Amino acid sequence: MDHLTTLDAGFLHAEDSDQRANLAIGGLAVIEGPMPDHDSLMSTLAQRIGTCPRFAQRIRLRPFDLGAPQWVDDPRFDIAHHVRRIALPHPGTDRELFRAIADVMSWRLDRSRPLWEIWVIEGLADGRWAMLMKVHHCIADGIATAHMLAGLSDGGIRHSFTGQIRAAKEGQTQRLSPPKAGINPIALMSEVWSTSTSVAANVLRSARGAAELATGLMRPSAGPSLNGPITSLRRYSAARVSLSDVKEICEAFDVTVNDVALAALTESYRALLTRRGEQPLPDSLRTLVPVSVRSAAALGKADNRVSVMLPYLPVEEKSPIRRLRMVHSRLSKAKATGQRQAGNAFVSMANAIPFALTAPVVRLLTRLPQRAVATLATNVPGPSEPLKIMGRTAIAVMPVPPIAMRLRSGVAILSYADGLFFGILADFDAMPDVDELARGMEVAVARLVASSKRRKRVREDHGLTLVVSA
Repeated sequence: MDHLTTLDAGFLHAEDSDQRANLAIGGLAVIEGPMPDHDSLMSTLAQRIGTCPRFAQRIRLRPFDLGAPQWVDDPRFDIAHHVRRIALPHPGTDRELFRAIADVMSWRLDRSRPLWEIWVIEGLADGRWAMLMKVHHCIADGIATAHMLAGLSDGGIRHSFTGQIRAAKEGQTQRLSPPKAGINPIALMSEVWSTSTSVAANVLRSARGAAELATGLMRPSAGPSLNGPITSLRRYSAARVSLSDVKEICEAFDVTVNDVALAALTESYRALLTRRGEQPLPDSLRTLVPVSVRSAAALGKADNRVSVMLPYLPVEEKSPIRRLRMVHSRLSKAKATGQRQAGNAFVSMANAIPFALTAPVVRLLTRLPQRAVATLATNVPGPSEPLKIMGRTAIAVMPVPPIAMRLRSGVAILSYADGLFFGILADFDAMPDVDELARGMEVAVARLVASSKRRKRVREDHGLTLVVSA
């Protein structure tokens, strides 16, 4: 029988700690028309959903938390309880679509049933339709949810950006093989010494990272309008930029796609704080950045495999280029100091301790009012080729993050085909300017693209000058 890990169960505890929180995450596919007829769509979804056992399982809690919650088959499972169909009001623009997504993500999933829903949305302009997959975070993280959504497509997920994440690239830890005949004992001792040194360095790095995470969580610093109590209502908006433009920026300034995305997010939050009359300070935007520790062999598993980093994003910096370089530097430092390793070690240690001991601690921690973190920014690698659902192409796939623990906004970033999509979920009352936040990210990327083109022209002109001089 499958049990929830301490991390999986922690998302249930976080939801229980605040009746206005909803720890579901989502993936929204906007699909070209025409929309299939209802019966054909339902039979297709039923067939494809059946390949994932978790979709037919519900949670069984243990009395007094004496054991971890269990995944058990739901004897009353009926796909009709989970696939809903709605239509947008005219004119069916993205504004109406995003309002519908915000409403759906405001409602909690029924824990007496399997914790997922699919919302089929018709009435979009230009003959389009959409599907929203909504999954509780205790089932899956962002990468697993993206795989679930891709699993509904005609060919499944064939090519994905997930192979580019660090954990997927890393091989399994090399173990020393038993001595073989003819092996050089000096070489063997050298290998043992090298491995021991590496292990010691990793332990020290993890300890340093753990200290940084603990210090960051205990130091109140979040921007006053970004951190605080939330309501039960949500707003949603999204942005799209060209992945080729992002890669051009990466080449011009020797940074990563994640650096560019977070720099764009930083600029937009800076503009938001300025509009609200708040001074963007160096400690205004401490950001929870989940980091995948999912290996290549576990890319399709329905569970959570994440660690965290807590960098300060440089919202105080005016220059877009300097801001981009500062984001790159701070993320590199956070990785080097072992925050990722510390978070992963903490989760592994918690899983090794009896659940009856960890549950009350996790429950207490989720009830404490955190005032250190301002927002969430998670990067999810998605399919690198367009998906088709019943022969129709998904022209856009947008992520939907959760918000809880006094975070009034969260941003998920998803790479899909030739685009980089930003999905923003926010508290209804605290973030009426969520659309401006989305547009600000597009503007920020456009500014960096312009800077990269100018830099390229300067390099080309300088090269031509050198040739003429020679």
